This record gives sequence, structure tokens and C-alpha cells, in this order.
Amino acid sequence: MTQAQSAPIGSEPTPADSARTSPSDVVAKCPFMEQEGWDFTNPDLLEQGIPVKEFAQLRKTAPVWWNAQAPGKGGGFHDGGYWVISKHAHVREISKNNEDWETNANGVIMRFEDDMTADQIEITKALLINHDPPEHTRLRKLVSKLFTPRAVHSLEEKLDDAARDIVAKAAEKGSGDFVKDVAVDLPLLAIADLLGVPEVDREKLFDWSNSMMNADDPDYTTDPQQANAEILGYGYTMAEEKRKNPGEDIVTTLVNADIDGQSLDETEFGFFFILLTVAGNETTRNAISHGMNAFLDNPDQWELFKKERPATAVDEIVRWATPVNCFQRTAKRDTQIGGVDIAKGERVGMFYGSANYDEDVFDDPFSFNIMRDPNPHVGFGGNGAHFCVGANLARMEINLMFNALADMVPDITKLDAPRRLRHGWINGVKELRVDYGTK
Repeated sequence: MTQAQSAPIGSEPTPADSARTSPSDVVAKCPFMEQEGWDFTNPDLLEQGIPVKEFAQLRKTAPVWWNAQAPGKGGGFHDGGYWVISKHAHVREISKNNEDWETNANGVIMRFEDDMTADQIEITKALLINHDPPEHTRLRKLVSKLFTPRAVHSLEEKLDDAARDIVAKAAEKGSGDFVKDVAVDLPLLAIADLLGVPEVDREKLFDWSNSMMNADDPDYTTDPQQANAEILGYGYTMAEEKRKNPGEDIVTTLVNADIDGQSLDETEFGFFFILLTVAGNETTRNAISHGMNAFLDNPDQWELFKKERPATAVDEIVRWATPVNCFQRTAKRDTQIGGVDIAKGERVGMFYGSANYDEDVFDDPFSFNIMRDPNPHVGFGGNGAHFCVGANLARMEINLMFNALADMVPDITKLDAPRRLRHGWINGVKELRVDYGTK
């Protein structure tokens, strides 16, 4: 079933009462709200796809909704639950407001394993995405210049050649798993090149990244903490090498960083390395996989892309895919969103997977339309300080890959429904069986 097919059906929900003031005052308006244990971060949900029907109901009836979590079932958090932010406008409002909202209190990741301890979550706060200004601003300066349009453009020729080589090898097979054959390699190559990782070590980087991120999926059995230790150890070893033999890469930049007379400490470097490795790999790979699936479910759009190659296609792919379904913020003080009172210390989940289908922002949001313009999606975040630093690189990779696919395997078809990742906040694809149309 495509996302378009799973759009809300049946009777329309009743209008929202926006004056809810506390979790206990929230009145259920939709059937799923009354289900004990319902949780929008439940990994079983995304394994079936973004819950577009439920999100659409929320946007109409309770755009700011308290999602209670049972004791011991909060994905490592023990505060009773969080607020679901389903509207595009509210996601953007929170994203740009550093006065009322912070990331460091609880981090941006909404769900860990249920037995994750507070101390273990505390360690993750060293990640750049879990910092707030001004510290976040200080650290982000280190890498932002490496991802400007100009800097990214310098990689275009090399990545274009790589994309065409990847597709050529897939075409030779005749059929196969699109994720492994095509989607994996280009993002991994790009970030590995930027970091300065030797080609011989790139598969290890991919495996560690998968293990760290996909602990909720039974297909991934490696201990995520072990994978975390492995990638940290690799990063530290690489840092020592780059101190002795500097190169034109991000690791060299980080180990020699001087920000207002300060250098990165070991923890800051290690988590920088992890963030760039994982973020530069997982999200773009899933965008490419979802994008191909969307084209195969909408052959008219594939024909249009092959003929027109519109510049607007990339952002529609990212909107449709929404590789990161949600990130969270924590209220720094008592505040309001959408007329709903949020208490100091309460978490809110910014559900990009809902905001990107908001009927108030997107015409016919459940249609995959590569000519959509404007397309103010929040697939790279809701703007503000935490907007994805690698957005320019991701857009270029996606564009290069689909141009290569259109040129070299124009008759690609789907052999089976995609196998999706079981995860609390990543909208991922594990397998997409295709016929490349070359044999």
C-alpha cells in the first residue's frame, strides 16, 4: 500500500478543541487515542509506514496531543509521556524558538531502548544536535563551511561518476535489492571522503552505523553499545593519524580546530565523528530508497522525471520520504503551543512525518508530485539553529543518483513491496527488490 492509498478514509473527525491545558484535560477525539499503550514512537508503527491516517486525525482534532507512556515503556524516558506536535506551523515555531525550548535537557532523540538508563542518555548529550546556542553555534561553525553550496559543488563531478558506476554495476545484475545495490553506496562514499576514511574501512563504518541506529529491528543483532565503542575507537585512532599526517578532510579540520582559542576535547571530537558518520549515511540512503519506491508506485511521475528532470524533484522526494520522523525539544519554562499549555520540563515531539503532509501547507499532500513548488517541507528540520548542516550535500547526492538511474535503468520495475525498518524515529527501508530492466 502506498502512502497515498493509506491516506485518511471514512468519516471525518470532529473539529478540535484547542483549549486543552494539561495532559489530564486532553479529551480523546479519535479511536486510536483511547487505545491503552498507543505511542507514536512505537517501533512497530514505522515498520508499517508513517501513520499518515492517525496524523491527519490529530491535525484536525488535537494538533497538540498528550501521548501518555506507561512506566518502563518510554524508550528510556521516565516522565509519563510527551506532547505530539503534528502541525507544520507548530513544528517550525518550536524549531526557531531557543528562548522557550531546548535540546540539551533530554536530547533530540525521542526513543531509545526501554532499559536505557539516564546515565547512558546523558552521554549522548555530547552530540552536536543535542547542544543549544551558544555552544551549538560554536561547534557548528567547525563543519558548516564544509557543507556550503560552493564546497559541496566541488564534489559534484566525483560523486556523479560514482553514482553512474554504482548504477552500472546494479544494471549488470539484472535484478536485486535496490537498497544494497544502489542506495547505500553513494552517501557512504561521500561522507567517508569528506571525513578522510580510507576505502578499505568504509564497509566497517557502514556496519557500525547500522548497528548503532537499528537496535529495535530484529534483523540487526550486533550490540549497539559495542558498535558505538568501535566507531569511537576508530575515530580516535584516525584523529591521531591526522595530527601526524593532516589532509584536506573533516577529521583534520576537527583535530586542528581553534574556536575562540579553544580546541575540541576528546568527547566532543568523538561524538562529532559519530554524528557525521551516521547522519551522512542513514538519512540520505533512506531518502533514495523511499524516492525510488515512490517513483515505482507512481509511474507517471517516473516518466515525467525521465523527460523533464525538474529541479523540484529532490525536495518532493525528501518530503515524501521524511527519513527522520521526529525529533524532540524540552520546555525551558511554562509556555504554550497552539493554545495548549506546556509545563516546564515536558517533552514535545516534532513529528516531521506529520508536518510534511499538513493540508494547510501542501496542496494534495498525499500525492507524490515532483513538480510541487513551493515545497516548504521540514525533511531537513524545521529551520532554526538545528537545520540539517548536510542538506546541500544530501540534495546533490539524491539528484545525481536519480539522474543516473533515469539515464541508465529507465525501465526499472518493482518486484516486491519494500521491507521497512522497525524503528522508533527513523523512517527506513531495509530491502526493495527490483528488476533493473536490463536483461
